[in-house]
Amino acid sequence: MSDDFQFQAPASAEILIVEDEPKLAELLQKYLAAAGYGARHVARGDQALDAVRERRPDLILLDIMLPGLDGWEICRQLRTFSDVPVLMLTARAEEEDRLRGLELGADDYISKAPFSPREIVARVKAMLRRNRHLQRLGGPVDATDTATSPLLIDELRHQASVRGEALNLTPLELRLLKTFADAPGQVFSREQLLNHLHDDDRSVTDRAIDTHIKNLRRKLEPFFPGHNAIQAVYGVGYCFELPA
Repeated sequence: MSDDFQFQAPASAEILIVEDEPKLAELLQKYLAAAGYGARHVARGDQALDAVRERRPDLILLDIMLPGLDGWEICRQLRTFSDVPVLMLTARAEEEDRLRGLELGADDYISKAPFSPREIVARVKAMLRRNRHLQRLGGPVDATDTATSPLLIDELRHQASVRGEALNLTPLELRLLKTFADAPGQVFSREQLLNHLHDDDRSVTDRAIDTHIKNLRRKLEPFFPGHNAIQAVYGVGYCFELPA
């Protein structure tokens, strides 16, 4: 690591690295430590879920190709019991592979080719800042008004519910739902929605937002049977409206 490598250390957070290449994992741990983060490492996919249950991390860096259990299956199982943010590390450049990760509940992805630990640390910082994991406890509640809406959103505690029943949303899904709920009936373009989800500069395809909306629709549908809360507006984007 060069002498001019410096990050402004934020409040402490713990990152779980799930990566089977020991040198790459060690490099990530060093860069994360320089940024002020703690980092644990497991080398096998079949160790990852137990590691999360034993001590919940603030964020997971998850490789896709792993021994024991691949990253896709880890993400699928993880979303049955945890909303921890997941940043997938992928050597696969194909868009289909990246979208598959998003469909299974990953919050974001970053390519390992070329590998840039600085970019990964910057992405970790952005995700933690967006989700406010370190400021959540004791903060004020930011929620919709249940007197006029069955939907309750508490960003600070990362919780959303419909008529008191929990919606199990990933951090990006909750952020997306909050954007819609704050402006019911307003039509958002895909670009506007992507700007709400990602506050750092990157190239993200429209299909990524379509994938998040598909997942969000699927989770809302049991609460509003027969009603599609997120409507596609042809040639423009999407709008959100709950039944009266």
